[in-house]
Amino acid sequence: MRVLGLDPGTVRTGYGIVERAGDRFVRLGSGVVELGNGPLPDRLVRLQAELERLITAYAPTACAIEGLFHHRNAKSALLLGQARGVCLLSAARHGLDIVEYAPASVKKSMTGRGAADKECVGAMVARLLGEAAEASLDASDALALALCYLEERRPLRVFE
Repeated sequence: MRVLGLDPGTVRTGYGIVERAGDRFVRLGSGVVELGNGPLPDRLVRLQAELERLITAYAPTACAIEGLFHHRNAKSALLLGQARGVCLLSAARHGLDIVEYAPASVKKSMTGRGAADKECVGAMVARLLGEAAEASLDASDALALALCYLEERRPLRVFE
């Protein structure tokens, strides 16, 4: 099973592609889609084109995306919602199984604490993937989302 994790944003969107190989997780790719500060419609078009490229290149079967959380600034929440909409549409157009995770549940799943900082999440992601920590916190958050999806769907083991 191959999962695309997405940490949406209108300036930067983190992505991570993870696959299960037996009892291990393998990072196939990760990074950040830099959208800049131009007009929002142009940034959303750029995000959609990059997501199409990633989905075509990696052929994931599922998408784990960060869900909405409470913002103090309504304008920021609305902007984030527009980027999330592009992510959801791109994944749905390709028939991916889409699951949304609250930020606190991802943090708790990765570190045991729902209020953990991004650096702690990144360190645990690196440990689970058996490699150096991702340079971008947005990308490590996206990898954490993909790992949550795969961990939730771990087959039960039958003991004989």
